Amino acid sequence: MATFGILVGGGPAPGINGVIGAAASVALSRGARVIGCLDGFQWLMAGDGSQVRELTRDDVAEIHLRGGSILRTSRANPTKQAASLANVVKTLRGLGVDHLITIGGDDTAFSARRVAEEAAGAIRVAHVPKTIDNDLPLPAGIPTFGYETAREQAATLVENLLEDCRTTSRWFFVVLMGRKSGSLALGTGKAAGAPITVIPEEFPAGAIRLEDVVRTLEGAVVKRLARGRRDGVAVIAEGIAERLDPSDLELLKDVPHDEHGHIRLAEVPLGKVLRHAVADALAARGVKIATGEKDIGYELRCAKPTAFDRDYTRDLGAGAVFALLGGEANVLITRQAERIVPVPFAELQDAETGKTRVRDVDPSHDWFRTARALQERVEREDLDDPQRLAAIAKAAGLSPDEARQRYAPI
Repeated sequence: MATFGILVGGGPAPGINGVIGAAASVALSRGARVIGCLDGFQWLMAGDGSQVRELTRDDVAEIHLRGGSILRTSRANPTKQAASLANVVKTLRGLGVDHLITIGGDDTAFSARRVAEEAAGAIRVAHVPKTIDNDLPLPAGIPTFGYETAREQAATLVENLLEDCRTTSRWFFVVLMGRKSGSLALGTGKAAGAPITVIPEEFPAGAIRLEDVVRTLEGAVVKRLARGRRDGVAVIAEGIAERLDPSDLELLKDVPHDEHGHIRLAEVPLGKVLRHAVADALAARGVKIATGEKDIGYELRCAKPTAFDRDYTRDLGAGAVFALLGGEANVLITRQAERIVPVPFAELQDAETGKTRVRDVDPSHDWFRTARALQERVEREDLDDPQRLAAIAKAAGLSPDEARQRYAPI
């Protein structure tokens, strides 16, 4: 009898239960046992095989309708120490697990690959990509599960803030989750109709200067002021904080890191820093604006999945079982053109770092170009048109030459 283990790593995302439920249901219907491992790799790393539950059909019936994870999750990292990795394999084998389905983002994908290598064929591993950041290296146009639900929820929140800002004549600076990729921020801002969305991919490779971000946001504010609007919402990807120039890292000096060595971006006061920087720069020139800030992220991760993500995750969960029972091993499960396509772990690996590659927003693609075209930013055409330039300069409390110099670099 085959025995499947299922575990969840990293942050929550809408649809996790859909993967668990479908995988368990299909495996059970094929005569296999299914063991759910609680809290990701945490207990397995310690050699503790007691923190598991055997799953039945009744356990997983209709769980695809719920947010969160019935197996919970953690960021425990089994790759930091050889003993931890060995314990994971030993504990799983002690439970009889010969097929393992992991659900998670890039860090969990890397851990899954290392477990597969450590098991040396004794455990077949399939990883189901999960992240609201939409940053795993799937083919173009294919989202990671949870992204569409998170975007729907975030867009509704931004829409409500847009109406509040219209009503109260103020600007809100909204920071959205997205460590490496600005996909969630861009997709949310575009869908909600935010006047401006700023993501790390729009800046040249390398460090991002905080002042460049401030001038970009300020430009949107003054362009709206030039046409009589004192309100707006700026959507900002939190990943900008991770790429800030070392000379601007004062706001990161006391921020803790997670088990995988990443800065806990949710604890970086990026929205507050940008809000005050923009307002102070304008106030110094006699231009007063009312502002506020909000971080959006945690309220998205355990939302009830939309119909899209329910359907998608059930395909992925069932597809993981199909792949493993069909002889596939050490693969990432994708859905492409309504077919389940297993992708070998080796194809996901960055040759330089050995880590799982990250998918960024491509500024050359039409999805990004359309989003930019719909935003209200100071563009080259504004600076080349004397009438537009004069209006922007007046709104910014600058002379036309000063406005051209301040906003041209962005």
